[in-house]
Formats: sequence, C-alpha cells, structure tokens
Amino acid sequence: MILLTGFQPFGGASTNPSWSAAREAAALLRAEGLEAQAVELPCVFGEAIRALEEALEEYGPELVVCAGQAGGRPRISLERIAINCDDARIPDNAGNSPVDRPVVDGGPAAYFSTLPVKAALAALTAAEIPAEVSQTAGTYVCNHVFYGLMHALRGLPGTRGGFVHVPYEPGQLPPGSTEPSLPLAQLTEALAVVVRTTLATTADLRIAAGATH
Repeated sequence: MILLTGFQPFGGASTNPSWSAAREAAALLRAEGLEAQAVELPCVFGEAIRALEEALEEYGPELVVCAGQAGGRPRISLERIAINCDDARIPDNAGNSPVDRPVVDGGPAAYFSTLPVKAALAALTAAEIPAEVSQTAGTYVCNHVFYGLMHALRGLPGTRGGFVHVPYEPGQLPPGSTEPSLPLAQLTEALAVVVRTTLATTADLRIAAGATH
C-alpha cells in the first residue's frame, strides 16, 4: 500500500496543489495496478500529525509520500531532512502560531528522509520535470508533518517515507504574475515518479545535489 498526503488550502488560498497532486497521483498509480490511497491533512499544527498517524494505522502502508505547497519555489523539492522545530511566520488554519517549539518533546534534532532522493531527482530530471534536493522543509506545518512522519516510522521499520514540496499551479496565480508555477499534470506525474522510483530503488544514487548556502 502506498499512502500519499497533501494539505488543505491555507493562508487565504482556495486550493492547495499538494492535495490536488496527491489525489491525482494516487488515482494514476491505481490505474497502473498499484494499491494507493490519498489523504488530505489539515493545515493545523498537531491535528495534521494526528490525522497522518490515523492514516498510517488504517492503511498500513509500505511507502508514504507527504506533499506540501512551497509557493515561490520553481521546482519540485525533494526534502532531505526534517527538524524538530515549529516556528510559524503565519498562523495555521486554527490560528496557532507556535514559536521555537519542538514538534516532539525530547525527540532527536532531525530525521533524514528514507526516500531515495537522489534517484528520484535523476528520474524527475529524465522526465523533464524541474526538480531539486532541498535541505530545508521550513518550520511551518509541512516540516511539522515531515518530522511527525519520520518519528512515527521508527516503529514501522519496513515502511519508507519522506516529504515533497510542490510549487504553485498556474490557476492559483493572478494574471500577469511572475511567480513560478507548474501545471497540475506535471505535479501529479512528479509524485508518481517519486513513488515508482522508490519502489524500484533499494540503494540511493551518489550524485551531487547539495547546496552551498
């Protein structure tokens, strides 16, 4: 079983491409004969992790790919690391604005993704989908869920998981906007590529995809 998640809209937006892409990618993977389910998470600290944990218990997935929106980024971002820090620049959908608070009290400082991020980068590049390995998932609800996922997966050693940020889709932007975006079909295929690559990869590639700053 493959579990994909996306978020409800936040920050006054009416849509969130992470949920649209997760839903469509699950349907695409099912059409290819894979067992896949998509779940929409609330954009609320605490509640999002509880909803994710309920989905993990219900579906017992072997692979979990959580997705979130990173407006302003021009590429699919394969997140490498989740940090144990909530620091909200804007309120979540319930009005919460935690500052310098751990995601999990007493938890480790960080967790690495167990997705093959370098192999996924190579596969996305081969599919002509703009992509990068990202060294930060921020400190908002996306990182909160990413950290919560990896913390939960400690008790599920056979399950791999990680987080992918997607850019805006064009319909979210006003006419004449210069903000980067990618079509929903490309966002959907990107998540499917990550899933297919992970299922086919036991050891990640060793290729340069780091950052100098």
